[in-house]
Amino acid sequence: MKRTHMVAYSSGSLAAALAYQAFGTYVMFFYLDVAKLSTTLYALGFFLYGLWNAVNDPLFGQLSDRTRTRWGRRTPYIAMGALPLAVAFYLVWTPPFGPDRMIALFAYFLASIFVFDTLFSLVILNWTALFPEIARTLRERAEVAAWREAFSIIGLILGIALPPVIYGTWGWRMLGMLFGLITLLSLAVAVWGGRERPEFSRDRPLGLREALGHTFRNRSFVTIVFANTFIQFAFIVLTATVPFYVKYVLGGGETETSIILGATFVMALPMVYGWAGVAMRRGARWALMASTLMFAAALIPFAFVRTFAGGVVTTMLMGTGLAGLIVLVNILLADVCDEDELRTGTRREGMYFGINGLFIRLAISLQALVVSGMLHFGGYDAYLEVQPDSAILALRSLMTAVPIAALAVTWLCLRAYPLHGARLEAVKDAVERLHAEKAARAAHRGEGAGSGPPRGDRALS
Repeated sequence: MKRTHMVAYSSGSLAAALAYQAFGTYVMFFYLDVAKLSTTLYALGFFLYGLWNAVNDPLFGQLSDRTRTRWGRRTPYIAMGALPLAVAFYLVWTPPFGPDRMIALFAYFLASIFVFDTLFSLVILNWTALFPEIARTLRERAEVAAWREAFSIIGLILGIALPPVIYGTWGWRMLGMLFGLITLLSLAVAVWGGRERPEFSRDRPLGLREALGHTFRNRSFVTIVFANTFIQFAFIVLTATVPFYVKYVLGGGETETSIILGATFVMALPMVYGWAGVAMRRGARWALMASTLMFAAALIPFAFVRTFAGGVVTTMLMGTGLAGLIVLVNILLADVCDEDELRTGTRREGMYFGINGLFIRLAISLQALVVSGMLHFGGYDAYLEVQPDSAILALRSLMTAVPIAALAVTWLCLRAYPLHGARLEAVKDAVERLHAEKAARAAHRGEGAGSGPPRGDRALS
């Protein structure tokens, strides 16, 4: 794979991180603290949103795997969905109703997050699903993953640290417009870089029931998807809580929030390449387990920090472990897709990344319930400038105990992940032979588009 294509494809991570993290970090703060939506209606909205995600991600993944066009399986969805996604992101931040029309505000909130998430799932799922197909070796995957996460960290810095400066100066409407435009442009570049391999479009697609059965019976996938769910939950809880923590615990404003969040990712950016190197030497599973422990340990000082300087130092410590979490999961998921291809004879990245996306969205919904619930029972009041001690305790718990518990579950899931060591090497050797067969079969003019290889190496199941 050419490096120019690696970099161009990886630039799509800027769009994914920018839109997703700005949404995940600030949508609660915007609708609760700015638009004054009630905490009960907010929690209800995200509960319904989670139910919708239980349907759309697997369906979009299956649709992608079964799509056959002259432009490929994934590319049409990215190319045609980029502009609507950018517009939907803008609309999230422009509610025409205030707290005096609470039901109308809730209806707009619900509709806007549903439309945004539907388009985000369709576009980013297909972009992500290209990764195992276009990067085949561990070295290629580690390099592409490092480029992706470098763009991702830039997106995280822009999406998490910059919004307080933008909405504090020009308002939330400008935030939606500017970030929507960046999302559109980076996806356009990614479409050029993501070159699909035509031989995989000749694989026999599986029916929905058969596809779901193979996916959820795959122990490698089940363990990594649960690990990733708790990683995402811990991270989203932290990013959603930071604006409240800075404002009410540290006594800072929008600028201090930007600096604290930015410090995390400034530290994480150089560590992305360090963790990619560790993965090539020790394996992605070992590296991910190590980064999980480092990230959890870095959260402990949030229980005691009282100054802005202390908050900056603590978030910088977070960045070291965070880099590993964001760069390594997709390498393991790519290995899972290889293992599955040996069992089914078919590349099914769409379904695997769709189910992974489902669990990530469930983590967002769970975060909304946990954070809003703890704020509610802690006595948080959006109209108070100084929160009660019970609310401060809730905020400190959300920065420490809650994400640390989630990361402990992550580490246990990774301990149970079976696709490493000799087993992984056997899968790599077998899938390389299978790809050579597919390429030869695709080059044979007499093969029909609907035929496919044998159903795989059952000895590895």
